[in-house]
Amino acid sequence: MSPGSVNGLKQRVFARPDAGFVYPMAAMSTLKFHILDGLPKSVSPSSHATEADGFVFLTGQLGRDLDDPAKPLPEGIRAQTERTLRNMRQVLDSLGLTMGQVLSVRVFLTHFKRDYDAMSEVYAGFFPEGARPTRTCVGVTDLVRDALVEIDCIAKR
Repeated sequence: MSPGSVNGLKQRVFARPDAGFVYPMAAMSTLKFHILDGLPKSVSPSSHATEADGFVFLTGQLGRDLDDPAKPLPEGIRAQTERTLRNMRQVLDSLGLTMGQVLSVRVFLTHFKRDYDAMSEVYAGFFPEGARPTRTCVGVTDLVRDALVEIDCIAKR
């Protein structure tokens, strides 16, 4: 890594010796890795959220009961989507953020054709029309705990 300046901005340059490329990166504020009190440990080996330059990246949320994470997931896509988005809201709240600060959402569905419309109906209730974040929805072959849906997001302070 070597320091540099482009257009007056301090930059750090990261080299990938295996590919022979050099990537300039603007100087970044301190990275924060959030492991939040009062929430169960993530299912994966990850933080509940990470943060840099006011952008907050939440790990994927499932429809598990955060007060009793060992309980079975709710039945059906509507119930799992509702619980998943409530969990996302709770994590955001723990960070002093709201759903209104969410910029981008990714949704992963194990039964895309069957569940897309029902998931979208529940999802729409969490974001007001005219102020909805961008969204990508992807069909996947499987999710942890046999979940039907997983949702992650990026928010801005």
